[in-house]
Amino acid sequence: MRRLTALDPASAPEKSRELLNDIVARRGSAGEMVSTMAHSPALLQGYLDFSRAMKRIKVPRALSEKISLAVQEWIGCAYCLDAHAEAGRAAGLSETDIALARQGTSTDTREAALIAVAVRVVAEPSSLTDEDLAELRAHGWSDRTIAEIVGLVTLNLLTGAFNLLAGLEPVERTA
Repeated sequence: MRRLTALDPASAPEKSRELLNDIVARRGSAGEMVSTMAHSPALLQGYLDFSRAMKRIKVPRALSEKISLAVQEWIGCAYCLDAHAEAGRAAGLSETDIALARQGTSTDTREAALIAVAVRVVAEPSSLTDEDLAELRAHGWSDRTIAEIVGLVTLNLLTGAFNLLAGLEPVERTA
């Protein structure tokens, strides 16, 4: 059930109006989540800035979507799961890849190690040890990638928690 309404630019606070108008001019629409975030200009600006920054990470897009699927499965945001499954398919993921990612793993052991740590970052960050990071490095992951996982998890936590609070749900698709 929808708890917060999406705002059109005309009804949004001034700063949010500017941001929404810019997005609509560039993309044609702002989307449900962004339009709903417009209630808070600070949240909307922070999300947009953080999201843009995270597009510059070195994690390949398909793997980024696997991580997002694993984190969103843990958070429980159906809206985000739907969006990341669609983005994953666009990035070349198979239905098996998507199903495994939602279980927090992958057929690729190197990727599985990174996905597992990402889930632990959201679920139990205090449990991470020097050995966990040594294992990631042994799989060939750089410290940059390891650090960027925290950003990717944080972005997913922001969107998933917001969408759950706002009551955003996936759109029913008809065949």
